Amino acid sequence: MDRKFKWQEQRSTTPDGVYRVLRTAILDGTVPPGGQLRETHIAADLGISRSPLREALTKLEEEGLVVKIPFRGSFVVEVSARDIAEIAAIRVLVEPYAAELSAATLRGPERLRLKQTIEELYRATDTKDIPASIDAHLRFHRLFYEFSGNAALQSLWNGWENKLRLYLAVDHPTYSDLHDIAVEHERLAALALEGDIEGFRQEMVSQFQNALRAQL
Repeated sequence: MDRKFKWQEQRSTTPDGVYRVLRTAILDGTVPPGGQLRETHIAADLGISRSPLREALTKLEEEGLVVKIPFRGSFVVEVSARDIAEIAAIRVLVEPYAAELSAATLRGPERLRLKQTIEELYRATDTKDIPASIDAHLRFHRLFYEFSGNAALQSLWNGWENKLRLYLAVDHPTYSDLHDIAVEHERLAALALEGDIEGFRQEMVSQFQNALRAQL
């Protein structure tokens, strides 16, 4: 891990500050999947002790972004093309159902939350903020599972989210215009709110072509 880390906002030696810097480095591709996070190098780059760094790495491990291998160190988790293809194949079947179940809630009391999530996605993509665009992207899809009222669907999403986060860190930079991601999701939201579940499914299949072909 030879790249230098930079503080996004103000210099901080807190575990949370270190966590934010490392998380951004993972999600914007500075540290690629499989890349090692060398404690000595990072501590020197950031001018910090090992204690807050190790706390930050533990938090990243709990989030599913980092794996610690005994006697070797900490590495960014790798997600296989097969993993993503299998998840995508299941999502095109179950996510339209989640959208159908959650539509009444998203048309009513949680419509503002859906709108705000889309606005956050537009802001992130328009400013080319890859980590923020990934967070908003996942937050958008999570809404359908969260408000489906179906615990099994929610459990499926929880099991996928970390793998999807790492996949999107690779996928988002491939867009020639990141703005297109927000447009695609606004289209999905409209179809869900209209109750056009078959249209929602077809739109998902169209958007998932890379994942379904297992291309990372």
